[in-house]
Amino acid sequence: MINLLNTNTMKTKATLLLVALLFTFGGKALAQMDECVTTASLFIEPAKAKNYEAALPHYEKVVKDCPTYSLATYQYATKMFEYFIEKGDKSKITDLENAYNLRIKYYPNKSKIGDIMADIAQVKYDNGIGTKMEQFNNFDAAYKKDAKTFTSPKSIYTYFSLAKELFDEGQKDIQEVFDLYDIIQDKIAVEEVKYATRLATLIDKEEAGTALTAKEQKKVKGYETNLGSYGKIKGSVDTKLGKIADCTNLIPLYERLWEEKKNDVAWLKSSAGKLNSKDCDTPLFFKMVQQLHSIQPSAASAFYLGRLAEKEGKDGSDYYNQAISLETDPNQKVKYYSSLAENYRKKGSYGQARKYYRNVLEIKPNEGRAYLKIAQMYAQSSNNCGSSVFEKRAINWLAAQMADKAARVDPSIASSARAAASSYRQRAPSKTDIFSSGMQGKTVSFSCWVGGSVRVPNL
Repeated sequence: MINLLNTNTMKTKATLLLVALLFTFGGKALAQMDECVTTASLFIEPAKAKNYEAALPHYEKVVKDCPTYSLATYQYATKMFEYFIEKGDKSKITDLENAYNLRIKYYPNKSKIGDIMADIAQVKYDNGIGTKMEQFNNFDAAYKKDAKTFTSPKSIYTYFSLAKELFDEGQKDIQEVFDLYDIIQDKIAVEEVKYATRLATLIDKEEAGTALTAKEQKKVKGYETNLGSYGKIKGSVDTKLGKIADCTNLIPLYERLWEEKKNDVAWLKSSAGKLNSKDCDTPLFFKMVQQLHSIQPSAASAFYLGRLAEKEGKDGSDYYNQAISLETDPNQKVKYYSSLAENYRKKGSYGQARKYYRNVLEIKPNEGRAYLKIAQMYAQSSNNCGSSVFEKRAINWLAAQMADKAARVDPSIASSARAAASSYRQRAPSKTDIFSSGMQGKTVSFSCWVGGSVRVPNL
């Protein structure tokens, strides 16, 4: 009985001690939390209202006493410091960098490292901080640290632009510029495909007759804006590369490097690719292709053998098919499918050509030129698709639809695509033709290679 009482007494004391400890330390934790709520709100609330002058005096206390209170602290801090920098206070660049570093330290899983480092690099570049080489190294470090989230079109262009300028000043070798050009073009292609795939899904939904929600319409605008930005910098990068990548510079450069690099597969692929893209007429191209195929028969070497066959007036289709079967890189497959499609288009084999253009679009939905080529083939087939003049001309509506899609998914050719669509519509039956034929609102089907149908507009 006594032992039982002693045991119960001990348990009671232990419980009371635990409650006391929880009250003491828990109370302190709760008090500290309450203090952080007050401290953080003094900064976050005015910052949220863009009253940065009122927010600034409270920022240091928040990051000192409550650094892990909220991710919002660093989100608003970067906006605040960017505001002051835009107003001309360059001293805040260091504060911006520190805010980003604190975000990465305390919220690593919610921080896109490449994006953050590129943003810091861009701010320093825009404000003339550091030498040109230091500026380039900032972007280079960001890309190499986290290429996946290094997605800003402006920063991608600045990164390459600095490399080209350093070459112009004799601080970089021309091959370094070419290597970075390949990297940048691949990066742009990846980002374009990402947005074009999302856009194409919504366009297809809309064309199928399902109205887009307000949220989806907003997404469409966003995807089109991003595609426009990437299309613009793609052209700007090509312009920036300029004449240093023409045949007069490429041929002597590669001839000079031939002995040193002729067993380097990556160099052979890249160099042959540039000679091919510029259509440089040189025996060196043949040497590169033969060497590449002998060292490592590959999709690239098969493709270039196809090009050589074409130059000799032969059919390169078998080589292109080999290239497609061997290739694993989607961007390269697009090139091979495009070459096959063009071969068949030029021969007048439109059905086969469309098949390969569709293969292109499955991989790269923003390849507007593929849509334009299909539109062109539709229009050129008008005399063979239809039993009446009205039906033959109606195919131009189908051609116009293809051209419209090209304009939407590929802003880099939007102007010419819209002009083509307008031209096709002018060739289609007029309102008078529609009225006199009684075809308004009806469907015209095509039994030729085109297949499918088109709905005649209502008057």
